[in-house]
Amino acid sequence: MRVVLDTNVLLAAFAARGLCDALLEVCLECCRLVLSEHILKELREHLTKKLKVPARQAEAIVVFLRGQAGIVVPAKVPGKACRDKHDLPVLGTALAGKADFLVTGDKDLLSLKHYRNVPIVSPREFYGQLQG
Repeated sequence: MRVVLDTNVLLAAFAARGLCDALLEVCLECCRLVLSEHILKELREHLTKKLKVPARQAEAIVVFLRGQAGIVVPAKVPGKACRDKHDLPVLGTALAGKADFLVTGDKDLLSLKHYRNVPIVSPREFYGQLQG
């Protein structure tokens, strides 16, 4: 199963012990993680600027994820596909990576429910599907 974890899910996975941390562990064991340089860049920025993680540690996280995931160039997505233009590369990552799921906590993306044939689900919903 090919899965895109949005930046907010990855950020939560590395910021605290909890659902997103557990979800990332399960995904690394049983799924093919699909990411893009866009998502990794966003993650690095949020780790260093919002969470004040040292740059060296943030880079180590990005290097780790790059080694665990298939990295794709996001497909072009029309601007009207979602409310927030910053989410377009995330949708494009799911398309380019032929993802079976896009997992996010972003309400704008979750409101879509799916994009082209890719279901968009919350971390809790996806974790429940993996456990069930």
